[in-house]
Amino acid sequence: MKDYIYQRVLDTAEYILQNNATVRQTAKKFCVSKSTVHKDVSDRLFFVDKALYEKVKIVLNKNMSERHIRGGIATKNKFKTQA
Repeated sequence: MKDYIYQRVLDTAEYILQNNATVRQTAKKFCVSKSTVHKDVSDRLFFVDKALYEKVKIVLNKNMSERHIRGGIATKNKFKTQA
């Protein structure tokens, strides 16, 4: 793994933990695609730092379980402002 990828994997994982960030928020912060962030924290991080991988996995699973709620709130706000 190239050095810049290795560092990006660690940086994105730390950002997700510190901010309880979603993949989308993290991608925006680091100016990379959501696919890249997902690949970094779900595949590459496991080989870089297993302990950090387990912590990030907990945050991502929490985000996944809450995403239908956030989507509903966003839709509600969208139609509230249009009315």
